[in-house]
Order: sequence, then structure tokens, then C-alpha cells
Amino acid sequence: MKPTLSKLKSEIQIATTRSGGPGGQHVNKVETKVILRFNVKQSVILTEHQKATLKEKLSAKLTKDGELIVSTDSARSQVKNKELAFKKLDRILTKAFAKEKKRKPTKPTKASKKKRLDSKKKQGEKKKWRQKPI
Repeated sequence: MKPTLSKLKSEIQIATTRSGGPGGQHVNKVETKVILRFNVKQSVILTEHQKATLKEKLSAKLTKDGELIVSTDSARSQVKNKELAFKKLDRILTKAFAKEKKRKPTKPTKASKKKRLDSKKKQGEKKKWRQKPI
């Protein structure tokens, strides 16, 4: 079960920095880029099972210290970037806690078997015609 963002907000550190991209001189003086840091290892709200799940599923996104870093600088407003960063974090957590469906093994249909055999026969005939006459 995924913990809600409202519960996790107390453990999320928010930092702002100057952002690149469109905006001209405005970019050089306003801190619009938002960086969210969530330490999975030191979280009090997450259970041990949830921490293990996040470590396993998000191993590529976690730092050595067990921090999940999400940054956004696509919008020109800090408030909008903050919203986008929290949405991004929510999507990451939702995807990590989603249960994978078990694959049901299937068998090829009669039509697909027949099609495969026909194409093999056709290929064999083609090669047979390429041989030199005896």
C-alpha cells in the first residue's frame, strides 16, 4: 500500500535554485527550479517492507544515502514547478508500489501454427528451386 503525499510532506525537503531555459533575464534573478529530496532510509512514516520495496524498485533513482531526488524546472513559476515536482514524486511512488500482474502463459493458435508451417514450406520451395539440377 502506497503512503499518501500529505503524510510524507513532513519528511520531504524542498529546495529552490536558479533555472536555465526560456525566460531571458528573468531566469538569472529568480529561483524557479524546485528540487524535492525524500530520504527513504531515514523515513519514520514508511514501514520496513515499504522501504525495501522502494530500495528494490527505485534503486537506479536513489542516491548512495538512500535519497530520492526529484527536480523540475519546466515552468517559469516556482509555485507551478512545486506542483509539478510533487505530481512527479507521486507518479514515481505510485509506480513503485503498483503490483505487477502475473503473466498468463498462452499457446499459439491453430491459425498461427498453420501460417508458420506454410511460410517454412514456401521458404523451402524457394531454396529448392535455387539448387542445380542433378
